[in-house]
Amino acid sequence: MSSCCGSSCSTDQDDIDKAQRRLLWTVLVLNGIMFFVEFIAGWLAESSGLIADSLDMLADTLVYGVSLYAVGKAIKYKANAAIFNGTLQTLLALLVLADVAQRLVFGSQPDAGMMLWIAGLALVVNIACFALLYSSRNGDINIRASWICSRNDMLMNIGVIGSALLVAQLGMAWPDLVIATVIALVVLRSAMRIIRDARAVKAGEKTDISGCCG
Repeated sequence: MSSCCGSSCSTDQDDIDKAQRRLLWTVLVLNGIMFFVEFIAGWLAESSGLIADSLDMLADTLVYGVSLYAVGKAIKYKANAAIFNGTLQTLLALLVLADVAQRLVFGSQPDAGMMLWIAGLALVVNIACFALLYSSRNGDINIRASWICSRNDMLMNIGVIGSALLVAQLGMAWPDLVIATVIALVVLRSAMRIIRDARAVKAGEKTDISGCCG
């Protein structure tokens, strides 16, 4: 009797793991594609805001990758992957801040039209990811963290759209630089939390890693 129950529970967990993997693969691919689109557009449009938002999409892709790696694995594996993830996100955030600094020194003229269209597309992608993750937001910690990321990213996309409208209205670059700085600082704060929590898990001080964003 107990053997049958154990086999049934194992099968159920396998089905849950497979469903989680499919979901995470879907949002990972969507964010990965959008990273390339937004980064290239940001470079061409001279927009630090789009570049920052694209790197945030890449950061999300990494978070989904870590979550995918962690499905069905012990917490120590997730902690090690999270430390790598957080370190890479820190480097990305610092690169964005360096890009903002060089544009402050040498100047830039962002293409408000391209900013608006690409940020709008990124918002659509994040809404799609949000919708896909919504039904599982109260389940596994990895799925919940991914859902929080998509929710917060929609706010960032709206921020870039707002900065594009200001660039168009004022004919100045500072709104683009401001939103890029805000996004970089949010990613940096998130990365530091991921690293701190992962180290605490490895030291036995915590049992899980908190959400990826802020």
